Amino acid sequence: MLTIALRNLTARRRRLIGTFLAVFLGVAFLAGTMTLNATLSRNFDNLFATADNGVAAVVRSDTLISDSARTGPIGGLRAPVPSRLADTLRTVPGVAAAEPDIVGYGQLLGADGKAVGGNGPPRLAGNWIPSEQLNAYHLVAGRAPRDVAAGQPVEAVINRGAANSGKLKLGDTTTVQTPLPVRVTIVGIAGFGGQDGIGQSTYVGFTQTVAEKYVGRAGQATQIMVAAKNGASQDTVVAAVTKALPSGVSAISGAAYTKANTDAIGKAFLTFFKAFLLVFAAVALLVASFSIHNTYTILTAQRTRENALLRALGASRAQILRSSLAEAALLGLLASAVGVLGGLGIAQGLKALFDAAGFALPAGGLAVTWTTILLALLVGVGVTALAALGPAVRASRVPPLAALREAALGEARSGFGRVRTPLGAVLLGGGVVLAVAGGSIAAAGAGAAATTVGVVLLGPVAARAAVRVLGSLVTAGGRLAGTTGVLARRNAARDPRRTSATATALMVGVAVVTLLTVFATSVKQSLKDDVDRSFAGDLAVSSPAFGGGGLSPQLAADLRRVPGVEAAVGIGTGTASIGGASADVTFADTDSLARAVSLDVRGGSVAALAGGHAVGVSDKEAKKHPLGSTVSVMFPDGSTGTVPVGLVYGPRGSFEDYLIDAATWSRHADQATDTQVIVKLAPGTSPAAGRAALTAAVVPCGSPDVQDRQQFADAQASGVDVVLTISYVLLVLAIVIALAGIANTLALSVHERTRELGLLRAVGLTRRQARSLVRWESLLVALFGTLGGVALGTFLGWTLVRAASSSTAIAFAASPPILLLILAAGAAAGVLAAARPARRAARLDLLAAIGQE
Repeated sequence: MLTIALRNLTARRRRLIGTFLAVFLGVAFLAGTMTLNATLSRNFDNLFATADNGVAAVVRSDTLISDSARTGPIGGLRAPVPSRLADTLRTVPGVAAAEPDIVGYGQLLGADGKAVGGNGPPRLAGNWIPSEQLNAYHLVAGRAPRDVAAGQPVEAVINRGAANSGKLKLGDTTTVQTPLPVRVTIVGIAGFGGQDGIGQSTYVGFTQTVAEKYVGRAGQATQIMVAAKNGASQDTVVAAVTKALPSGVSAISGAAYTKANTDAIGKAFLTFFKAFLLVFAAVALLVASFSIHNTYTILTAQRTRENALLRALGASRAQILRSSLAEAALLGLLASAVGVLGGLGIAQGLKALFDAAGFALPAGGLAVTWTTILLALLVGVGVTALAALGPAVRASRVPPLAALREAALGEARSGFGRVRTPLGAVLLGGGVVLAVAGGSIAAAGAGAAATTVGVVLLGPVAARAAVRVLGSLVTAGGRLAGTTGVLARRNAARDPRRTSATATALMVGVAVVTLLTVFATSVKQSLKDDVDRSFAGDLAVSSPAFGGGGLSPQLAADLRRVPGVEAAVGIGTGTASIGGASADVTFADTDSLARAVSLDVRGGSVAALAGGHAVGVSDKEAKKHPLGSTVSVMFPDGSTGTVPVGLVYGPRGSFEDYLIDAATWSRHADQATDTQVIVKLAPGTSPAAGRAALTAAVVPCGSPDVQDRQQFADAQASGVDVVLTISYVLLVLAIVIALAGIANTLALSVHERTRELGLLRAVGLTRRQARSLVRWESLLVALFGTLGGVALGTFLGWTLVRAASSSTAIAFAASPPILLLILAAGAAAGVLAAARPARRAARLDLLAAIGQE
């Protein structure tokens, strides 16, 4: 039976190409994901291990404000420690050196006066550590910075990646915003480990005196770095240092510090890309499973007499089942093996793209692990075998007497049809009710899953009527396509199970894409609507919406002095611990906030927040901290306080769940950076004149964007474009796999209907009409799948938005042009999928076709 499985596999190479391609794509993305993750993890491990090689211990505060801070060291935001503690640690036995390490924000301006660095990566600044053992950076040109006389540009070292990006060189003078602008002379260029920096992050190193003045606070450091004397182990140094530490401060080993840094990089950077590619792999494998199932279902029907003959010759049902599964497993193994190799290409290509984009990943080959290879092979073979299991079971149930007659596809599956339709109806009805009435993300998810399965099961019920209606509409009742259009419509409607199975792969892929598109469009439109409701100014100056830099709080005050400006209010974000939990907060000048932002006040007043006498909370957080109650607040400097809730406000896209007065925040944060400044123009000042004046005024700050209301709204919602881009790429992936499935099914159908096509040719059907017949049938199947996917995805998107709106301000919105684009892409897939089968149908030998049984 294994020999028969191998013969079947090699005898139908063309018919299994679509299945091979489907498995290959899914496994390639899975293997590429795992390989890229392993490669980046290993490279970053090596990078930090090299950079921190001389660090034996790190002394830091036990007070952790947040483990995902917007600023501060990679490992999280902690309260500072006294810089003078380094002097004490230098006297500890086994310690060779101890230096304060000050880490904070510093935006470097390039030679063109514009900010260096892209969206996302942090802009770091701190003190240049004189000890080579303890400094993660090393000089590649120039010298270390020195203190200079008052009034002179301070000296600084920058990393080589930032120097290249900003076209800066030794001796150049530029500005670093900390966020206060600091004029600097570049006296040194540094590398990090063996690279030009940490990805696209920029680094500026000052003397300790300058760093304490602009980045931190006098007498305070982020942490203390400790080096060991020769022969002293890290554990020995940590134990000795711990004895000399005051309460509230502790030491960790250099190895633990390196691991914390690499783990943080993995959480902030690598996890995103891993999830990004896993989505592709999951969709590819999901769509592929339907294509595989459909292909083997048709092959099983075509082999009915063959399997019956084997039964008549003595083969048992178990042998037929094992033979069918062995064939599928062998195909899955072959496609998965090639998919693993393809995954290496995907991982290498993405890594090259990162390098070209300036991420400067450490040198080294791909990290290919046995876990990646074995898991990719297991998943590929498993998906193929599971998708082929149903057809294999049906093949094993063919009676020996079927060898004496032809068994139709519908006959082989009639028993399952009696169960499939009522089961699908129950799942569809229950899923819709649960998705609509559930009221939570979990309920919506369960309802969505049940609805999707129900739609798939009921596909054959809807296929006949849907294809007939679509056929009449698309072919204008036969007038547009003539006889071939009518025949195509009847062919597609004749076997609704096959039509449904063929369209299902495309439907599921399109549904996933439509779901993501609808949800992303809803979020984007809600953000724009929120800005439209809350934006009370005329213009806005903003930093990048996705990570990146910030604006000096001094900028708002400077803009108030620009002619034609009536008011300018800076708004920033930071991290604090509120009620014992890490929280992102918004800070602003609450005395003048109402002149720039229209808050949806639900209780209390904005005026109550002035002077830091109260805190504002969103209506979501008001469930835990109602108006008039008190909350405990721990600020970035480690100081704590208890303040009442004086304001409850409705959701605002640019505002976090907590609002604090800017003056209060600045007293407790080393670097308070604004993310935007909302400007109200004086009466009589035109928007064009005001924008020109503001554009000129912000040049010394790196020329941040000056935007009107619409541009500001678009910028706030720009982050959602990433999801939309993923959706479009997923659409292409789904269509490629579904296209292969449709083409495979059509090719099998042409083979199955060889005699029928020969008879049609005999009564006058031309080669051109034969091609047209197959194309119209493919188009109808693709339209059926695409329309079903768009409808299903739109409904699932609506339920997701509805469930999410209970905790966030999201309203349902769909973009008809995008949905029409998806529909057009599905129709195009149908036309493309029919190219090869149509050509084969047109080239059939007339007499040979008529003579075939």
